Parts: sequence; structure tokens; C-alpha cells
Amino acid sequence: MLLVVAYVFETLYRTIMDKVLQQKSAAAHLYPAIDPFDQRMLDVGDGHSVYVEQAGNPAGIPVVVLHGGPGGGCSPAMRRYFDPDVYRVILFDQRGCGRSRPHASVENNTTWHLVADIELIRQTLGIDRWIVFGGSWGATLALIYAQSHPEQVAALALRGVFLMTQPELDWFYGGGAGRFWPDLWERFTKIVPADEHDDFIAAYHKRLFSGDRAQEIVFARAWASWENALAAIDSDGVTGESPAEYARAFARLENHYFVNGGFLSEDQQILNRMDRIKDIPGVIVQGRFDMICPPASAHTLASKWPKARLTFIGRAGHALSEPGISAELVRSMDRFAAFRDNLGL
Repeated sequence: MLLVVAYVFETLYRTIMDKVLQQKSAAAHLYPAIDPFDQRMLDVGDGHSVYVEQAGNPAGIPVVVLHGGPGGGCSPAMRRYFDPDVYRVILFDQRGCGRSRPHASVENNTTWHLVADIELIRQTLGIDRWIVFGGSWGATLALIYAQSHPEQVAALALRGVFLMTQPELDWFYGGGAGRFWPDLWERFTKIVPADEHDDFIAAYHKRLFSGDRAQEIVFARAWASWENALAAIDSDGVTGESPAEYARAFARLENHYFVNGGFLSEDQQILNRMDRIKDIPGVIVQGRFDMICPPASAHTLASKWPKARLTFIGRAGHALSEPGISAELVRSMDRFAAFRDNLGL
């Protein structure tokens, strides 16, 4: 019995220390933590106000950071991928999440509302052109924004590419990733009645928007846990329980967008409109073992984008905090800064 207890404690200790070391390793590649020099709530219309902040050099190269999810919200660590003496870093919480209000609301909340919000932020801050930086859903939104407003985008920096296509959704919510994580997939699926197992996005949608707050939180935490557990390559599948309100906003918003196909007119819309950004330089940083957004999407995107440079990170999954991903993103932003004149910034 004592040996079993000792083994359990040793395993737990190693898990905690591995995560601490990984965080330290990733942080070692980032610039020092900084505080914003500007924070505001911006009324974007339709009953929504979004949180916007600026950090770094007020006269620096403008870069807007698009967070993932949808519904993930921005974090202070996202400021640290940019030299604060060189960059003017703009972060914002997309509609319905983080510090934006109303919280967890999907009313008047579509991809095209977000594209309009990005433009309103640019105009409000008096920025002519900027670099757009985004990962996962943030990469999706960055591409759609750039295709809608190519004249405003000087360059794109993307991580963990997601093209908002049905095959990608089928991979993650239809059992593909579950073949690698059958125990976690079982946990995600078993709370849904067997006769609804043909469409887990729809099944979760029914319960995330049931009006029963307790039920919404149960399913929101299950939804968030499935994604969080697969984000990092060193994950052991153990995740803490997400705070109720964060999980509810994250899951409701993400599910809302996915059940509506990202509000795109066709499944391959992003790939079919790459001609619109053919002259915009870009970098794509992709974890080789990304279980959430498989590398095939990044490879396909790069094949249709002559001015993009794709870098696969050999020992990395999906998370922004993966050390190899963090290091390459910082290097990429430093390169953009070195060639700012070529970007017209």
C-alpha cells in the first residue's frame, strides 16, 4: 500500500514539475512582461462592447493579436511575443468573451461582426496598416480579415492553422483525435445520449443553450476539457476544472461558430480566396504533432500562398505556450521588425 501511495505522489510530482519546466522553457523565449499603456471598452454596436488594450511602444509597428476559440480571450502573455521597444501591440477580447460584454452572448456574434470590429479598432486607434498575428481560430479570423481588407494588412503571422472546414471539425469532434485519446474521448462522449452520437457538435449545442444554467456549465466544462487536454504535446490528459463562467463563454461561443460553419458561404472559402492575399507576406508556425488542428491544413494553406514561409516545429502540439512554437514566433516577429521598411510600416 505504501509503495502504491509513493508511486502516486511521485507521478503527481513529476507531472507538476514537467508543466512548470515547460512553462519556464517557453517563457525563456519571450520578452519581459509589460503592462498596457491604454485600456478601454469600445462600443462596437449591436449591444456589444469589446475590451481593447495597447502595450509596448505607442509609436511602434502596429500589430493586432487575434486570440483563439472563438471565446478564448486574450491574456497578458500574448504581449510578450513582440519587442516592446519596437512594437505597438493591440489586444482585444472578441465579442462575448473575456472582459467584453455581454458575457457569453451569441446574439449579433458572427465572423463578419468580428471582422467589422477589427476594422473599427484599427480606425479608432488611427492605424493605417498593421501586422495581424493569430493562432488557431485567431489564424482563421486573421485570414478572413486579410482577405476582406488586404490593403490594411502588411503581414500575417499565423500559428496552429485552422481553416474552418468540415473535415477539420470531423477530425476533432467526430472521433479522429479520439483514436489517439480514447479515454478522454469516452469522457467527452458518454454524457451525450447514444442516439445523438452522430453529431456531437449539435448534441452539445442543445445543452449549451438549454437555458438550464447548471446543465450548460456541466457541458461547457466537458467541451473545454476535451480541447484543453489535447493542446500540448506533453499533456498527460489531466486538466483542472475550468472556472464555470469562463468555460460557459468559451464553449457556447466556439460551439455557436462551429454549428454555423464559421458563418462562411462555402466550406473551402479561405482556400478559395487566397488570391486576395497573394502579395501579403506571411509566416506559418505549426506544431508537427498538433492534435487539435492537424498540420495538413497549414501545409495546404502554404501551397496556395507563395509569399508565406511554413515552419514545422518538430516536438510541439497546438498550444501557443509550446517552447518551440514560442521561440519561432518571436523570431518571426523580430524578422518582420528588421524589414519594416519593406513592409511599408
